[in-house]
Amino acid sequence: MNLEHFIAKRLITAKDHKSSISAPIIKIAIAAIALGIIMMIVSVATGIGLQQKIRQKVSAFNGHIIISAFNGNQSDVSTDPISIHQKFYPKFKSVQGISHVQAVATKLGMIRTESAFEGITYKGVGKDYKWDYIKEYLISGTIPNLRTNLNQEVVISEYLANRLNLKLGDSFNTFFVDEGQSKMPKSRRFKIVGIYNSGFQEFDAAFVIGDLRHLQKINKWSPDQIGSFEVFVDDFTKIKEKGDEVYNETSSILNSQTIVEKYYYIFDWLKLFDFNIIVILIIMIVVSTINMVVALLVLILERTQMIGILKSMGSNNWSIRKIFLYNAFYLIIRGLFWGDIIGLGLLIIQKYFGIIKLNPESYYVNVAPVEINILYIIVLNIGTIVICLIVLLIPSYIIAKISPAKTIRFD
Repeated sequence: MNLEHFIAKRLITAKDHKSSISAPIIKIAIAAIALGIIMMIVSVATGIGLQQKIRQKVSAFNGHIIISAFNGNQSDVSTDPISIHQKFYPKFKSVQGISHVQAVATKLGMIRTESAFEGITYKGVGKDYKWDYIKEYLISGTIPNLRTNLNQEVVISEYLANRLNLKLGDSFNTFFVDEGQSKMPKSRRFKIVGIYNSGFQEFDAAFVIGDLRHLQKINKWSPDQIGSFEVFVDDFTKIKEKGDEVYNETSSILNSQTIVEKYYYIFDWLKLFDFNIIVILIIMIVVSTINMVVALLVLILERTQMIGILKSMGSNNWSIRKIFLYNAFYLIIRGLFWGDIIGLGLLIIQKYFGIIKLNPESYYVNVAPVEINILYIIVLNIGTIVICLIVLLIPSYIIAKISPAKTIRFD
C-alpha cells in the first residue's frame, strides 16, 4: 500500500516530457469538476430558496390551512360568518404539529382618493394575528395597534400606495358593499401606519390589513363571529397530512383547505423546479464524469511502460488500478475544493447583496433567493466523488489488457 501511494504521488507531481500531453487534459477535468459542482450548488440553493420564499409569502397572507364556513364558496371573501368559539381555538390541541391559529375575515372594497381609485381586499385581523411575516416585508412604519379600542390604522402595500399616490401617515376612504337589504356601500376612513412590499404582486395588489372589528360592524356580525381561521403548521413538508387531520377534527359545518390546494397553480409551478434541479444535477455529473474518464485514459496510455514494469515486478491488476484511482480521486478533490469555494462565494454575494434581480410578475420575488444548506453541499460533494469513482472503474479495466512483455519490449 505504501508503494502504491508513493507511485500515485509521483504520478501527480511528475513533470517529465509526457506531461505536456496530459497536463491540459487534467486541467480541463479539474475545471469541469469545479464548474459542475458550482452549477449544482447554485441550482439547488436557488431552487430551494425560491420554493421556500414563495411558500413563506403565500403563508404570510393565508396561513397554511384555512378553515371557513362549508358553503361551497372558495373565494378570498368572507361571506358566511362562523363562531369563534371552536374546540380548536385558540390552541389546536387535538392535532400535533400546529403552531398557531388566528381568526380573520376579508371583504372586497374600493379605495377612493382625489386622483385615483383601486379595488382592494380588506383583511380584518385581531389581537391573535401573527405579524412575523408581514414585519419582514415592512419597508416603513409599523403594524396597527389592535390591543386598544377600535381605530383606523392599517397596513397597505407599496404597490397600492404608489398607484393611489398615498404615503405613510395619509388617510383615505374605502367603500364596502353592504350585503344586506340596502345594498348601499358603506364608507370607512383608514390611516396608513405601515407600508409593506412582499414582492408577490398577486397579494400586494389586493390586501389592506386592519382591524377585524370594522368588518364585524359593516357585516352586522356579533363580536364572536369571524370569517375564517388561519392555521400554521410547524413542518410545511407535512402540510397535506396535517390538512387531512385538521379536516377530520373540524365539525361538518366547517371546511378546511390547505394553501397547496387553494393555490395549486403556484405549487404545481414550484414542482417544476425539482425537475429542473434533477436535470441540472444529472447533466453536470455526466459532464464531469466524462472529463475524468478522458483524463484517466490519457494517464493510463501515457504510462503503459510503467504499468508493464509494475506487472513484471509482481503487482496485480487491482493494485495498479488503485494507483490511478487514487490519482483520479486527488483530481476530483481539487476540482470540488475550488468549486465549493467559488459556489459558496457566489451564494453569499447573492444572499447579502441581491445582485441577481427577478421579475416579480413571473417569479413572485424581486431578488433571486438562495438557501445555503451545508448538508446539501456535503451530499453533492460525496455523491459526485462516489459516482465519478464508480464510473472510473470501467476505463481503469484497460490496465488488465496491458502486457508487460509488449510494453517493455516496445520501449
